[in-house]
Amino acid sequence: MSVKRHIARLRPLSIAKNPSARIPLIIQVVTSTLQLMIETLRWLSIFIIATLRERRDLALENLALRQQLGVLKRRHGVARLKKGDRLFWVVLSRIWAPWRQALHLVNGDTVVGWQRKGFRFYWTRISQRGSPGRPPLSSEARALIKQMATANPYWGAPRIHGELLKLGVQISERTVSRLMPKCRKPPSQTWKAFLNNHVQGLVSVDFFTVPTVSFRVLFVFVALAHHRRRVMHFNVTEHPTTAWTAQQIVEAFPEDTAPRHLIRDRDQIYGECFRNRLRDMDITEVLAAPQSPW
Repeated sequence: MSVKRHIARLRPLSIAKNPSARIPLIIQVVTSTLQLMIETLRWLSIFIIATLRERRDLALENLALRQQLGVLKRRHGVARLKKGDRLFWVVLSRIWAPWRQALHLVNGDTVVGWQRKGFRFYWTRISQRGSPGRPPLSSEARALIKQMATANPYWGAPRIHGELLKLGVQISERTVSRLMPKCRKPPSQTWKAFLNNHVQGLVSVDFFTVPTVSFRVLFVFVALAHHRRRVMHFNVTEHPTTAWTAQQIVEAFPEDTAPRHLIRDRDQIYGECFRNRLRDMDITEVLAAPQSPW
C-alpha cells in the first residue's frame, strides 16, 4: 500500500519535470471543451431560429388575415381584389410557404395564375424594343438598290449588298433581297386552259389488234380527234408498214384539214416515211412517254 502511494506522489513530479508530456493532455482538454461549446451554440441557434420562425409565421398569418378583412370591409356587394391586393398575395406566396392556409377569399391556383401573368407581362416589356420592327431605311437607299438591280440584271443580293457596304450604306443582305425588284414572268396557263386552246388541233393515232375467227390477227389504224372524241379515220390491214401508215394520214386529212398537233406513241411503225409525210403536211408530232399505257 505504501508503494502505491509513493508511485502516485511521483507521477505529478514526473509530468512537471517533463513539459512535453503535458501538451497532448492540454490538446485533449481544449478539443473536448470546443466540441461542447460548438454543440451548445448549434442547439442554441436552432432554438432561436425556431422561435423566430414561429413568431414570423404568426406575424405573416395575422398580416394575411388582416388584409383579407380589409378587403371585406371595403366591398360594395361582391368582394373584389384590386391590383395592390393581387401584388400582396403574389409577394406573400414567394416569401411564406404555408400561405395557402391563410387564404380564404380566392383559390390558391388563382394567385399562381396572377404570378404567371405578371411574369409574362414583365418579359414582354423587357423584350419590346423602342421602335418595333426593322430600323427605317431611307428612300435614297431604296432607290439606289432598285437602280443597281435594274442596271445589273445578273447581280444578286450578295453582290449588291457588298457594293452598298463599300459605299458606307449599313444594310443587311436580307433587306437588299427584299427590296430588289422582282422579275415576274407572265403566269403560265393551266392545263385546262391549254386543252381549251389547243384541243381543236389535237389528233391521236394508234393501232389495236382484232383476232378473227380464222385465227388471224388484223391491225386497225385509228385517228381520233380530241375536240369531240370523233373517229376521223380508220383502216384495217394484216401487214402494216411505214408507207401504209403514212398513206393513212393523207387519207384521214385531205387538203387543208390537217391538225396542228398529232399525238402518237414510240412504235417503230412510225418510221422515217411517216415522219416525212407529217413534216410535209406541217403537222407537229407529240410523242407519248416511254412505256406509257396511254
